[in-house]
Amino acid sequence: MAIIHVERLTKYFGDVVLFQNLNFDINKGEKVALVAKNGAGKTTLLSLLLGKDTPQDGEIFIQPDCVIGYLEQNPELLGSNSIYDEVFKSNSTVVSLLEQYSLASSQNDTDTIEKLSHQLDVHNVWNYEHTVNYMLSKLGFTDTSRPVHILSGGQKKRVALAKVLLNNPDLLILDEPTNHLDLDVIEWLEDTLDSLQCTLLMVTHDRYFLDRVCNTILEIDSLQAFKYAGNYSYYLEKKHERQVLLSTEITKAKNLMRTELEWIRKQPRARGTKAKYRIDAFTNIQQKATQVVSNQQIDIAIKGSRLGNKVIELHDISKAFNTTVILSNFSYLFQRNEKLAIIGPNGCGKTTFLQIISEQLQPDTGYIDYGDTVVVGYYKQDGLLLTEDCKVIEVIQNISESIEIGNGTSISPAQFLESWLFPRNMHYMYVSRLSGGEKKRLYLMTILMKKPNVLILDEPTNDLDLFTLQILEDYLAQFSGCVIIVSHDRFFTDKVVDHLFVFRGKGVIEDFSGNYTQFKIQEKIAEQSIQIADKVTVTKSVEPVSKERKGLSFKEKNELISIEQDIEMLEKEKLSIEQLLQSGTLSSSDLLEKSKKIGLIIQQLEAKELRWLELQEKNN
Repeated sequence: MAIIHVERLTKYFGDVVLFQNLNFDINKGEKVALVAKNGAGKTTLLSLLLGKDTPQDGEIFIQPDCVIGYLEQNPELLGSNSIYDEVFKSNSTVVSLLEQYSLASSQNDTDTIEKLSHQLDVHNVWNYEHTVNYMLSKLGFTDTSRPVHILSGGQKKRVALAKVLLNNPDLLILDEPTNHLDLDVIEWLEDTLDSLQCTLLMVTHDRYFLDRVCNTILEIDSLQAFKYAGNYSYYLEKKHERQVLLSTEITKAKNLMRTELEWIRKQPRARGTKAKYRIDAFTNIQQKATQVVSNQQIDIAIKGSRLGNKVIELHDISKAFNTTVILSNFSYLFQRNEKLAIIGPNGCGKTTFLQIISEQLQPDTGYIDYGDTVVVGYYKQDGLLLTEDCKVIEVIQNISESIEIGNGTSISPAQFLESWLFPRNMHYMYVSRLSGGEKKRLYLMTILMKKPNVLILDEPTNDLDLFTLQILEDYLAQFSGCVIIVSHDRFFTDKVVDHLFVFRGKGVIEDFSGNYTQFKIQEKIAEQSIQIADKVTVTKSVEPVSKERKGLSFKEKNELISIEQDIEMLEKEKLSIEQLLQSGTLSSSDLLEKSKKIGLIIQQLEAKELRWLELQEKNN
């Protein structure tokens, strides 16, 4: 049953058409990812579905009495409520029931209390306070008494996320829910959304998150909607098949159009029914023949400047804010071709570290030594600070009238914009009219056109569409300079970097060789090893109930021999998979498959070792 039904939806702004005659359904229980290029109207479509904007044509039907929860891309919280009160009061049904119950209790109204009791149970009101505290804790809030109006944009986003989740909506609409979230929080949110029974529609650039939460892809492409049942990888495969088929149909239509056009020219005065039918058919063929397959991609043709052997050297760097230590006598020599990601919880100092190495912030102690050839390109999380009345082409012209792209070749600002999928009709558009993703793409252009050989990128994936991300990943993977990134996008990190700085807090930084998925696997292995060791210790410390020892039976002796052989085999298999996981040669899908397999092996080993200990205890 469709919870959302859209018919003939058309929306445009001036001469920019976002979609035309859009038709699609979203069924109850589906978890849908909305996919489109930046500027194609994803956020606009969400606004139309929510009734915050009106289309030029078409109808939107949403199931009556449907409770909708909506997380904006950049929510504003302006009141004086504390974090706790803002979240607690978000579920109006629960708050109303509590107020009614409190009033009835104060008046000793037993009849009303009895009537309310069932509703309180149905809405799980008795556990509501615990649920609020648990959710705020999971979202990284320790001091929930702070007023919401003083929070950062990222903190406001997390408060807004808690509010929509606590409302138990029938339809949950999320616009970039993973922006500003810690990696651990994203993984918790994946599990939370996966367990919800509601219908979900979301926009996200996080492909791991998308694959693990959504079972349907809804794409806006060439003004139309295309729906795919399956994950993101399946969608890419089917989209390619659709584009190949469409290209074939367009080629056939063009050939047929030439034949029909020749016939029409020869018989301009034809009046018969057959002739009229053929002329009408020609119109349909002409429409098909003039279609365009939307497979344009950004061309990042710029190459970085030559980088010498000496890059950036950090010597005994320390930095603290009051009692919070970020860095403590930290030294490191960055290398040419190094690809590094910095991970850690919000507030641990990741952005501070980037500001220090880019000389945006002075350390308390220590010094930084730059190589003579170093050209830094620093992409800040907050994005490009532009006056909204500046035109798109002026942003590029204000930096340079000629852009070098390597091999002694230069292009004009207009050509540069076109290569980044800003068509001519957008060049004199004001920046204020660009989508969030288009502004970020323009900002990235201003960084790369300066030909940096050291790229420092703070959350570069925020607001960029999935198609741009794929091109950026390939560019960074082949980039001959040094790349240092902070990103919550695990897929992006896995594809680009070869090692991590893990910020543990209190100035402790660990250097891990490998990508994020490999790091999480190692963390899980270490955690499970500790659990096994704890169980072994507990097992050994338990005194036998009876001191009478009977030894092993013949069957148990054979079982002991078999278990020892099994343990040896499982240990070898575990070691083999660990070596593969750390090799850096596996694809993302293979990494996920091997990580699941090693988890099963560890569980089997744990069970075998515990049984071995039981038999040994009995045998001694």
